[in-house]
Amino acid sequence: MPWTTTSDLDAFQAAAGAYLRARPVQHTLLLTVVSSLAAAGSGRYGDQPPVYGWWRAPSGAVDGAYVRTPPRPPLLSAMPAEAADALARTLAGARLTGARLTGVNGVRPVAEAFADAWERHTGEGRRAEDVQRLYRLDTLTPSGPAIRGRARAATTADRELLLSWYAAFGRDTGALPEDEVARTVDDRLSHHGALLWEVDGEPVATAAVSRAVAATVRVSFVYTPPELRGHGYGGAVTAAVSRAARTAGAERVLLFTDLANPTSNALYQRIGYRPVEDHLLLTFTGDH
Repeated sequence: MPWTTTSDLDAFQAAAGAYLRARPVQHTLLLTVVSSLAAAGSGRYGDQPPVYGWWRAPSGAVDGAYVRTPPRPPLLSAMPAEAADALARTLAGARLTGARLTGVNGVRPVAEAFADAWERHTGEGRRAEDVQRLYRLDTLTPSGPAIRGRARAATTADRELLLSWYAAFGRDTGALPEDEVARTVDDRLSHHGALLWEVDGEPVATAAVSRAVAATVRVSFVYTPPELRGHGYGGAVTAAVSRAARTAGAERVLLFTDLANPTSNALYQRIGYRPVEDHLLLTFTGDH
């Protein structure tokens, strides 16, 4: 079956929204990107218009989807291998007109199936740029002795602080380009999704959650300035934002960690997060 592509977010949501929401854990990245685009407009991730696509199985039911916010690689949903192959073939054809694809992002089996097909259709190899482990909150538990301080919601009065911290987060992790910092901070503040941990009235750490989609949120942008690390503030603010999400009605609270970072992986498991699956960001290595 062929892929249907569009730049119309409403058409994409009408066609593929129910499919994505039926598996909100596995599709958390696509759902939160689409939610942000719906709230902030097509310029949320840059000047180039987003592209959306969906694939129908022979039965007619949607069984695959993707979202691309150029120049970033496409985010892939769960999909059968034949859909991954058809998508690689479709995008390989588009690349001949100048729409260069540099990589792909998705749950490990799907990302690898797409990359295998991409190599068949283009001759380009791939390398693993990033491996992220998806966790889901089970029972929230204290990570150790009580940490000094308390949590509070960030407000627009904290915008300059968050701009500084998110920029530092981006430099540390490579996960937030400099030109996205302001849009990301404003997005989190717009739905009261950022939390601060304070000690004696001074902010010492932050964490955020995405908008709730299908009763699911994802924790992100956990950051403590280097000079304040080692006191448990990162774990405390993560636990606080997770608890707040649960209190607000989220049935599923998720987060990603860099699989190469044993400290964060151990910390999140101590406070009650359990591994779900690994997601890959693959970069294509050809010069075609």
